[in-house]
Amino acid sequence: MADNYDDLQQSYGRCLRGKNFIERFYEIFLASHPDIAPMFAETDFQKQRMALRRGISAAISHAAGSTLAKRTIDQMADTHSRRGHAPVPPALYRYWVDSLAQAVSEMDPEATPQLIARWRQGMGAVVDTFVKHH
Repeated sequence: MADNYDDLQQSYGRCLRGKNFIERFYEIFLASHPDIAPMFAETDFQKQRMALRRGISAAISHAAGSTLAKRTIDQMADTHSRRGHAPVPPALYRYWVDSLAQAVSEMDPEATPQLIARWRQGMGAVVDTFVKHH
């Protein structure tokens, strides 16, 4: 039986109900490695926050094996590939996952170590796709 990651969808919903989840993620992420903040120097954060909000939902669906999410994730991976318009070196993806895990830990009132491990597992599937596209 496939893992549908309902626990991540529910956790994500709780995070979004609390104010400023996406903003908190970016605070953590931009401070996580010296190479990351400069990558966002020209970023319109209003658009970026909306893109991330949709991207996390797509990432959870992708981890669950959704064929509908695959196209979205493939497009995002192409954007961040070495040939894309916002290339990301694969070594930096761990900082994205770590930052997301920290933000969820802080913002989901029901976060447990097991749930955070599930987040890491689910987002690992997306990182694998991004690395393959690089």
